Amino acid sequence: MGNESTRLSAQDWARAALKAIAHGGLAAVAVEPLARTLGVTKGSFYAHYRNRDELITAALTEWVRSHGEAGLSQYAAITDPAQRLRELLTTVVHAVQPLAPSVHLSLLGDRNDPRAQDAVRQVNQARLDLLTRTYRELGLPPDRAASRARVAYAAILGLLHLAQTDPAAPHSAVLADEATAIFLPS
Repeated sequence: MGNESTRLSAQDWARAALKAIAHGGLAAVAVEPLARTLGVTKGSFYAHYRNRDELITAALTEWVRSHGEAGLSQYAAITDPAQRLRELLTTVVHAVQPLAPSVHLSLLGDRNDPRAQDAVRQVNQARLDLLTRTYRELGLPPDRAASRARVAYAAILGLLHLAQTDPAAPHSAVLADEATAIFLPS
């Protein structure tokens, strides 16, 4: 197999662990099955991590990076708040696929694990902060902006949950239009 440790990076392992988490929560992160999935031996793993806990920490750090504040930066950069909200909601709704695994929802099953709690808290906070800021810029007072952000975010998570459990969910384009109509202040 050659020098596996130079072919696969620590980030490759973290991404594979995230896929495992999406499918089965933290319990699904196991070195041997991940090595088989990646087509390498366990030696590749140990070139990057001392143990499974380090891999889980790296995977959750990657998820927070890619789905939290840094992952939202392209939307935060949109200066028109109505356009920002439209693009954010459209992207989220189009990303929701029927029966697709979800890191976020899987981590809710591990909500008693402090690592999962912290990762979900960070991602939730980044998303709520962006939504709240957007609603403030759309003219809502601070308390209403925060409330509207929570309701919009709850709807987004609800759509994600429904997509995981309902293969007959409505087409995402229809949902994107509805989400935008509902959550843009009139």
